[in-house]
Amino acid sequence: MRRKPSLEFGITAFEELFMVNEELKTSRLPRIYDIPIDLIDDFPNHPFKVKMDEDMDELVTSIQEQGLITPVILRPKDNGRYEMISGHRRKEACILAGFAMIKAEVREITHEEAVILMVDSNLQRTAILPSEKAFSYKMRLDVLKRHPGRPKANSTPLGSNYGFRSNQQVADEVGDSKTQVQRYIRLTELIPPLLTLVDDNKIALRPAVELSYLSIKEQETVYEQILICDCTPSHAQALRFRKYSKEGLLNDTIIESIMREEKPNQKERLHIPYDQIREFLPRNTSYQQTCDYIIKALKYYQTHHKSA
Repeated sequence: MRRKPSLEFGITAFEELFMVNEELKTSRLPRIYDIPIDLIDDFPNHPFKVKMDEDMDELVTSIQEQGLITPVILRPKDNGRYEMISGHRRKEACILAGFAMIKAEVREITHEEAVILMVDSNLQRTAILPSEKAFSYKMRLDVLKRHPGRPKANSTPLGSNYGFRSNQQVADEVGDSKTQVQRYIRLTELIPPLLTLVDDNKIALRPAVELSYLSIKEQETVYEQILICDCTPSHAQALRFRKYSKEGLLNDTIIESIMREEKPNQKERLHIPYDQIREFLPRNTSYQQTCDYIIKALKYYQTHHKSA
C-alpha cells in the first residue's frame, strides 16, 4: 500500500526572520508533488467534459515529449486519496501517455473553496459548452447561497460579503450579465437530449430556457416531435409551449400541432397525415421508423418499376 506523501504548508513567522528576500520568495512558491494517478478521484459532479478530440491528441503528444508543464491542483481527502480540482484533461492525457504519476499542487482547502477554484480554472478555457456553463454556474451559485461572499487568500472559507445578491455576484465574477447567468442555470432543468441539442447549437439559448419550464414528460414529447419533424422550436413556439403548460393545457396534440407549423427559415417539407398511411405500414413499424420505411418502399418501387 502506497504511503500518502507527507505534506507541509507554509512557514512560521519565526523562520521568516532569518530568511533573505530570495529565500522568502522561494519558500512561498507552491509545493509540487508527484502523486500516483490511481489515488486521484474526479471532482464530484464535475460539469466540464473531457473530450477525446484533436486537442487531446496534441496534449498527449506534448506530455510524452516534454512532460506535464502545468501541474494539476488537488485537494487531500480524509481516506488518503485526493480530489481533482483543476486538471481533469491533463490527468486523462497523462494516462493516455502511459504515466503512472502526475505532478500536482496539493491545497488544504474546503469543499466550497474547491468549487470556486474548479469553476474559475475551467472558465478560462476558450471553448465552453452551454451545459458546462449551466452546471458550473449553478454549483457556484449554490456555494454562494450557503456562504455569501468570495474567498480571499488566507481567509476563512468564503468570507462574509453580504452586500450582493448571489446571482449578481456570480455574474460579476464570471463576466456574464445577471440575466445571462440566470438563463444558463435554467438549462440545468432540461432533459439530457434537449440539453445536447443546445450544446450542438441546434437549439438557441432563449428557446431552450423556455423549454426548461416544461415538465419532464412535456419535454420528452417536444424532443420526440423534434426528431419526427426534423426541426427545432423557435423562440416564439417555445414561449407558447410554456404558456400552455402553465395553464395546464399542453398535451401531445398541441405540441405536435405547434411543431408542424412552417417557420420562415425552415426548409420546405412534405407533410403526410400519419393516419392516411398507417394502414400501409407493417404493424410493428413505430412512429419514429415511419420515414425510413417510406424511403425503403420508394426505393423498392423505383427499382421494381424500372425492371418492369
